[in-house]
Amino acid sequence: MSLFAAVRLPREILFGKGQRHVIPTVAARLGRRALVCTDERFAATVAFAEIMEALECASIDVLVHDRVLPDVPRDTVAVCVEMARQFAPDMVIGIGGGSCLDMAKCAALLISHGGLLQDYYGEFKVPGPTLPLIAVPTTAGTGSEVTPVAVISDPDRTMKVGISSPHLIAAAAICDPELTMTCPPGLTAIAGADALTHAIEAFTAVRRGTDPNLPQQHVFIGKSALTDHFALLAIKLLGRSLEKAYRDPADEDARAEVMMGALAAGCAFGTAGTAAAHAVQYPIGAVTHTAHGLGVATMLPYVMKYNRVAAAAEMTEIGLALGLDGRERSTGEMADAAIDEIGRLFGAIGITPTLAKLGLPADKLDWTAEQALGIDRLIKNNPRPFDLAAMRGLIQAAYDGDLATYVV
Repeated sequence: MSLFAAVRLPREILFGKGQRHVIPTVAARLGRRALVCTDERFAATVAFAEIMEALECASIDVLVHDRVLPDVPRDTVAVCVEMARQFAPDMVIGIGGGSCLDMAKCAALLISHGGLLQDYYGEFKVPGPTLPLIAVPTTAGTGSEVTPVAVISDPDRTMKVGISSPHLIAAAAICDPELTMTCPPGLTAIAGADALTHAIEAFTAVRRGTDPNLPQQHVFIGKSALTDHFALLAIKLLGRSLEKAYRDPADEDARAEVMMGALAAGCAFGTAGTAAAHAVQYPIGAVTHTAHGLGVATMLPYVMKYNRVAAAAEMTEIGLALGLDGRERSTGEMADAAIDEIGRLFGAIGITPTLAKLGLPADKLDWTAEQALGIDRLIKNNPRPFDLAAMRGLIQAAYDGDLATYVV
């Protein structure tokens, strides 16, 4: 194991029941004027009203943008920023799911540096620090509260696009599992499966070597001892509590473990990156308009099967983190057991098992393979290389549901 590693995280991560009550204290250290980005659903809750009242009592002026839409349509960011310019905020507070946090990141970016959002697509395009951001997730999945990434929908492009920069990392992540208690079972499942996919893809990502310039040239640099630590914690927590939270939304302990798992997964993949399951989801999402977390979770068992030959040792550790008994099992048997357990868990929480059932048309398989293979920043992170034939075989297996006999 190489001890070369890098992790970029918020200056402050606060986790636990009731942590939402310290938002005014944290905000007061950053300024006196806050732009708050959320969506209509959460803006109508008692919890949101209480947070706003607490900020007011702390003498912090607030401008609320409560029109965040799923997947953050590009042009909605400009609307938010235009509304906020005259207010001249000292900070941005994102409260909600991943889209609310991504909107907050994008708003902080454009208020600070101007221009168009598309000027910043890709890696290291943000020229300097942005307004400080407080990220307050209300779902447990994306990990956006700790990652250097914002994902948006661009109407001029077929697939969603990302802005990746260490300058997008929140100043503070405040994670209160009580805010997830009203999350419905379906969303709990999709968000949690997204987080588990983040953790597994980060843990099985390539190890790229020890070049000291690597973190200066790339936001995602592959797995390391530090990201592995976070990834295994996420796999352990999500493996034992995601199904519980899905079946009993009132289970406070399960909710807390799922949220901690999503946070840890974000700490892992925010530096290590993700891989083929995410690459395939980009074109699938563009065609089927299904939730991101659902698409990556549908793909994960098939990607794990493809990667088994290159990452059997890592999959053995994944199996142990999931609570499987490793006694009297070879590495290959344990890897297979881990893949089976992911499939069982996802089936138990209602994750769609095939691309056909996800709604991908049969005549889009070749196009999906070509598009996925072209997302180089993710494909090069996969532990086993792809060519077009291999990617086409993976897509076909996932379309047919042919996990048992899929020959790799």
